[in-house]
Amino acid sequence: MDLIFIRDLRIETLIGVYPEERQNRQTLLLDLELGADLRPAAASDRLDDTLNYQAVAHRVREFAIASRCQLVETLGEGIAELLRREFAVPWLRLTLRKFGAVPEASTVGIIIIRGDRP
Repeated sequence: MDLIFIRDLRIETLIGVYPEERQNRQTLLLDLELGADLRPAAASDRLDDTLNYQAVAHRVREFAIASRCQLVETLGEGIAELLRREFAVPWLRLTLRKFGAVPEASTVGIIIIRGDRP
């Protein structure tokens, strides 16, 4: 299995459990590793034969912006389900980071791994 990755995708969304967190959008950073077989695209040199990371990034941002999740766990699980369903990704690793939740830390967050990696 090959991997396509997206690093530091910035997403502005409402997230948080405390009232002050729900007042303004916050910036989240998302990293994705997506399992794919890149050989067909390498042989054809055609975008249609690969996982289009531009389309993935757009769809993830669209989903996150529209969400009203309180927890990054809920948002991360929703993104993972979306990617597996809409893009037929057999395996993924998603890292979602949030700024300012713990004053002594630059970021906090989650890592979600779904699917079977050969």
